[in-house]
Amino acid sequence: MISELRVGVVGVGQRASLATLVDRSGRAKVVSCADPDPRGRHDARELFGPDVTIHEQYPQMLDDHLHAVFVLTPDHLHTRPVVWFLEAGVAVFVEKPLAITVEDCDLLLSTARRTGTPLYVGHNLRHLPTLRRMRALIDEGTIGRVRAVWCRHFVGHGGDYYFKDWHAERAKTTGLLLQKGAHDLDVIHWLAGGYSRRVVAQGALAVYGTNPRRSAESGGTGGRRMPDWFDPGGWPPAALQDLNPVIDVEDLSMMLTRLDNGVLTSYQQCHFTPDYWRNYTVLGDEGRLENFGDGVDGAPATIKVWNRHRSGYRQDADLEVPIVPSTAAHGGADAAVVAEFLHFAAVGGPTETSPVAAREAVAAAVAATASLRANGMPMTVPELDPELVHYFDE
Repeated sequence: MISELRVGVVGVGQRASLATLVDRSGRAKVVSCADPDPRGRHDARELFGPDVTIHEQYPQMLDDHLHAVFVLTPDHLHTRPVVWFLEAGVAVFVEKPLAITVEDCDLLLSTARRTGTPLYVGHNLRHLPTLRRMRALIDEGTIGRVRAVWCRHFVGHGGDYYFKDWHAERAKTTGLLLQKGAHDLDVIHWLAGGYSRRVVAQGALAVYGTNPRRSAESGGTGGRRMPDWFDPGGWPPAALQDLNPVIDVEDLSMMLTRLDNGVLTSYQQCHFTPDYWRNYTVLGDEGRLENFGDGVDGAPATIKVWNRHRSGYRQDADLEVPIVPSTAAHGGADAAVVAEFLHFAAVGGPTETSPVAAREAVAAAVAATASLRANGMPMTVPELDPELVHYFDE
């Protein structure tokens, strides 16, 4: 047992506020940060106080005697620092998605196994109250045996969030089915109790690809970050300004999957809707359940269950479960995922998140992205080495 964890942060950018929850935990403190960008180094001081040690390069952080580290870099830059700290025996929290290729995911898992170093992936939606209640209803047998899961993700702020910086480039994300969808695919697998093995998908760059209002600078932002340009009143989507000069990811995607346990799933993602929320429908052989609102950022949410008798359309459900709204980040899920990681780094034990599940979400997204770019050709999702599965299960 470590009385107080010494924690580092690699990449002090848009998600760095997540690491501020470390100091509030009472069991750990951020003592070291690294970022090659002068703004990141400046923000490290603002976020973590005057005593934090700040570096330009993450290898220098080993001099600060860390127990754990948060890797919060852009997605395509996860792999090297994660491997570096795993090799050094420092417990790693890596932001989702785990990586942007299956090969890199498997490298990270095999490195964690070889070194015995704790690896944790920040799939915070597993701690979202709405989804935890849905999972509990499934486990209680409320709808019988799960036979299908559907998810529709209305990404109302997609233009501001994903098409004005590096997220818009395949080279840095693979695609938004991976970068944005890894969240949802992990939840779909979690609710369904299995992993995708066969996928087919269609998609298009339907709105933002023809927008000529591009930034002249690489990255599309002139060194700014999403909160600097975010405008919730920007409408319609096609009128947005200062898009990334390179846009080669899809803004509309749809995929179908068959899981290894026979459950069928579907996932739809749209980045130009007027509303922003996730809707999950779970179909069992004795009923169905569905969320209305997702409880993120203080929004109300209700889970409805129909499971008592057949009928025509009816808005009323046989069971309605209201979710108490929370203004905490992601409905309190961010605080929960940080607390779980700190406990895991200090004493080990089981966690709600799973490196294997994080890899499987990436693998499903990579296969689906390949399918949609091959005009809907069916794709097989490669299975993980059974020895790695066994290691992380144990």
